[in-house]
Amino acid sequence: MTDFETDTLIIGAGVVGLACAVALARSGREVFVLEREAGFGRGVSSRNSEVIHAGLYYRQDSLKHRLCLDGRRRLYAYCQTRGVDHARLGKLVVATSEEDLNEINALMEAAQAKGVEGLSLLDPAQARRLEPQLACHGALLSTETGIVDAQGLMRALVGELEDHGGQMVRLTPVTRLFQRSSGGFEVATGGAAPTKIGCRQLVNAAGLHAHGLARDLVGDAAPRLHLAKGSYFTCAGRSPFSRLIYPVPVPGGLGVHLTLDLGGQMRFGPDVEWLADPDPDSVDYRVDPTRAEGFYAAIRRYWPDLPDLALTPAYSGCRPKLSGPGTPAADFRIDGPDDHGIAGLVQLFGMESPGLTASLAVGDHVSGLLG
Repeated sequence: MTDFETDTLIIGAGVVGLACAVALARSGREVFVLEREAGFGRGVSSRNSEVIHAGLYYRQDSLKHRLCLDGRRRLYAYCQTRGVDHARLGKLVVATSEEDLNEINALMEAAQAKGVEGLSLLDPAQARRLEPQLACHGALLSTETGIVDAQGLMRALVGELEDHGGQMVRLTPVTRLFQRSSGGFEVATGGAAPTKIGCRQLVNAAGLHAHGLARDLVGDAAPRLHLAKGSYFTCAGRSPFSRLIYPVPVPGGLGVHLTLDLGGQMRFGPDVEWLADPDPDSVDYRVDPTRAEGFYAAIRRYWPDLPDLALTPAYSGCRPKLSGPGTPAADFRIDGPDDHGIAGLVQLFGMESPGLTASLAVGDHVSGLLG
């Protein structure tokens, strides 16, 4: 016997899960969000660069491409409407060698073909007029890239969910998922008061834990999870840059880039550290100070004047990747009823970057899959 019944359950109160909850609640559904932690966004959503991506990097017509562009446009409007702190700073993707120029040109051509706005190619002198401390052989300027207060965004989503009668339930880890023979699902939770909850529709947006939960319903059809840890370092003092600075992409990520928070504080990262153990609960989020050596080398390719001993370990995150070392970057995987044949179920895998940017569009996409 279940302890209570509801219409729709969302597993995971990260930015994607909350955006799905809001989209479903807007349609009149009764929505509960189950979160294992004491607050929202304690996983992937709070351990990233807080960048609003323009949509430069993703394969034409992929989910990442379409949802990033749509999500970015919606996100700026949502932040404006809901009073979420953000800034459309722009960014420079820099060629730190002559060889990089070919990649910059190809990136520009592909991004324009995909409908990305606000792009222009700069020669070294033009780039330095914008950022005098920058060293490069050329750059791609993206004026639509920005930053957002991720916690503020999630707080706004929780508020809107509650406005529509929905609720987030904290400290409620999901332990098992069951498909009912009569339709719908039963969700077993742990915590201080173990509970069984029945629902008609279920969205698995559990981030790093989505893969493990998915096996309860689809077995080996759940994709393999690869974990990539990324560390960040901060740099004291006033930033000499007013825009975000990115190198050309590297395998597994976008390179050690310079981002700014809304207070103007510089931070660098993430790097890419592939983890052998695919268990999300085994991740050690401490930052190894010795990784700074690689950061100094990478940063000085575009900021030669980075002072010695300027970097301080900050925090790290872990990306739930669908592709491993040496393989092409995978798309988002959002499995709806047409994919797995289970009515009322949507499961989201590989929701790494640009998941924050795409979140509002992801929410509407999931709502559409559920009808």
